[in-house]
Amino acid sequence: MTPHRSARIAIIAAVLALVVPLTGCVSAFVPTPESTTSTPTGEKVAADLAPFYGQVLKWKSCAGGDFQCTTASAPLDWANPGTAKISLALIRKPATGTRLGSLLVNPGGPGASGYDFVKDSVSYAVDAKLQASYDIVGFDPRGVNKSSAVSCYDKPAQLDAYLFTIPSAPTYSDAWIAENEASAAAFGQACLKYTGDLLGFVDTNSAARDLDLLRATLGDKKLNYLGYSYGTLLGATFAELFPTKTGHLVLDGALDPATSDFDVTKVQAEGFESALTAYLKDCLTGKDCPFTGSVTGALARIRALLDSLDASPIRSSDGRELGSATMFTAIILPLYSKSSWKYLDTLFSSVEKGDADYAFKLADGYYERNANGTYNDNSTEAFIAINCLDYKSTSTDATMRAEAAELKKVAPTLGPQMSYGGTSCADWPYKSTRERGPIAAAGSAPIIVVGTTNDPATPYVWAKNLAAELQNGHLVTYTGEGHTAYNKSNSCVDDAVDDFFLHDTVPTEDPRC
Repeated sequence: MTPHRSARIAIIAAVLALVVPLTGCVSAFVPTPESTTSTPTGEKVAADLAPFYGQVLKWKSCAGGDFQCTTASAPLDWANPGTAKISLALIRKPATGTRLGSLLVNPGGPGASGYDFVKDSVSYAVDAKLQASYDIVGFDPRGVNKSSAVSCYDKPAQLDAYLFTIPSAPTYSDAWIAENEASAAAFGQACLKYTGDLLGFVDTNSAARDLDLLRATLGDKKLNYLGYSYGTLLGATFAELFPTKTGHLVLDGALDPATSDFDVTKVQAEGFESALTAYLKDCLTGKDCPFTGSVTGALARIRALLDSLDASPIRSSDGRELGSATMFTAIILPLYSKSSWKYLDTLFSSVEKGDADYAFKLADGYYERNANGTYNDNSTEAFIAINCLDYKSTSTDATMRAEAAELKKVAPTLGPQMSYGGTSCADWPYKSTRERGPIAAAGSAPIIVVGTTNDPATPYVWAKNLAAELQNGHLVTYTGEGHTAYNKSNSCVDDAVDDFFLHDTVPTEDPRC
């Protein structure tokens, strides 16, 4: 069972493109030179770090000529830089106007590809104003995609088995818990087999140190950074480690680093339940809604549907069986964005008719799985590996049962599906060493935290908390639906972010957009 501790993705449109065709969001750009180099800052660092901080990045034209790509080297273990190296993949869209510097972008996850985010959706990541003034840089963090990456299988069917196999024991029974734990432990050992030592060094602290390395090799004295979802934790961690090297940091769809593992799950369960309720309120006003009557009745019907899938899974045309866990994944994907709610209409109507294929299309979109059974990237493996290093596993059968009861109480429809996440990392090959706690980033430059009031994946309370924890945090609130707000909500949010990056303008108070 995959833990839903943080938002897995920030780019719902990119994922839903696997289900229905979407209009391309990347505009034409001015061609860039065939190759160029980045001059590192030349700052003084420890002798064993000098080869990394002094490396010259050589860029080559890529992705149709509109972008430039390169690879940087970083220490595998920042505590022992001389032992082994890893590679970090970067892509950039050079500034089209007067250049202010580099702007690094992370789309979230953990495990989402910043490289692909910028290559495929640069105009979704940032608006034209920022593209004119900054080199927009996408990067794959350690463990992810085109960088030195986590790998957990040699045949895609092995990942299918881990993600989609329905336990044989009765749901939530002791035997069911044991079966999930055994499956997760076997998956962890497969990750260790195919990944090696890297598996123990894909934590967020190490990735934040990589960020400082990239900043320096790009030639920037200060880091300019836009992080979505999990990317906010990465950005805040950087600010804690390197407060004097913060330039302009914007953290959109924030995680609260002080929140405990279970509280993350609890608040997120409430967030998804709230988003599902908002969908149903909207749906019941339309003529094509698969539900009738009240929102309360519709929620009960969805819960009954999930329970029925536990009792009697539906087989899809490719042979996979649809149980409640996969159905939950199919439900939450469209909840990330109000513009995607319409996919829920088809989902619920098709499953209630005994057709599992559309549900698997949505779930496959979440996992970046193709129709032929292959996977586009390693985002699922990286998601699990990074989370297992970032969150200490202290669960027991007794604590998980108590937590499950609380989740059912606060989110009766979807809460049960988010229970027992502690089974995922209990026997992971490497134990977490990260201590949860507030990040103040004392001495940093101003940091803007953007929060959406009905964000299902990173609930608004986390943005409020993070902005308050940061010594120099400034909250920008978007009153609305969906996951993340910059460049996808309204001009009030966009102007606040753009003015910060372009003119050093810090909001004197929350604009309440």
